Amino acid sequence: MRFLFRYYNLFLSADKQLAKKLKSLLGFTPANLELFKLAFSHKSNSSEKSYAIQNNERLEYLGDAVLGTIVAEYLFKKYPNGNEGFLTKMRSKIVQRKSLNNIGDKMGLDMILSEFNTTRLSRSMLGNAVEALVGAVYLERGYVRTKKFIIQKILRNYIDIHELETVDENYKSQLLEWCQKNGQMVSYKVIARYKFEKRDRFKVAVLIDGAKVAIADDFNKKSAEQMASARAMSSMGITNDPSNGQKQN
Repeated sequence: MRFLFRYYNLFLSADKQLAKKLKSLLGFTPANLELFKLAFSHKSNSSEKSYAIQNNERLEYLGDAVLGTIVAEYLFKKYPNGNEGFLTKMRSKIVQRKSLNNIGDKMGLDMILSEFNTTRLSRSMLGNAVEALVGAVYLERGYVRTKKFIIQKILRNYIDIHELETVDENYKSQLLEWCQKNGQMVSYKVIARYKFEKRDRFKVAVLIDGAKVAIADDFNKKSAEQMASARAMSSMGITNDPSNGQKQN
């Protein structure tokens, strides 16, 4: 029965062009095409199409959990001698917002997102779509085939594992480690939450011993914290790369 749905979606459906794009992207034709439409429908979408009544946040939530689990298993097997700290850092580098945004960009998800959303696309929407897409694949294909998709289509195509071993872009973690070594306390505070293009945007301040050191804003609170941390490190002379604090949307 699912074969018939896939055949219909690929050759007879009004959305056959989308089905062809997804087949090229995923390596298979989805049987439940509406599920994958939902994966690309952001909450800010104002389209009147029926599938836009919902958005991809629930799929994003599911995909985040599935992606984290599969990446953790992949790293566990790839590095049999790696300790917990190393494995945790490596997983964080792969599933962090900036990395997912880059993956979504390389996958060309902006082309599909533009078809289902009327607002201006941002970098964070690409990362959200990656997670939502993983959630949709999981519901469509199950764990084993989703693991195959993530490893073969994402990790091997868009992630340089060996390069990640020597790169650390978790500025929040670096700042925390520096503060701990120097007997200082770091904290974060959301100083504003506002609407921009129908989406929530967060302005976050990083405080060292209660003093405001840097501010950054983004659609994702964690991304704003990372950017604020990078700016704080630059202003405090912990890093000599001021570009670390530039916004990545």
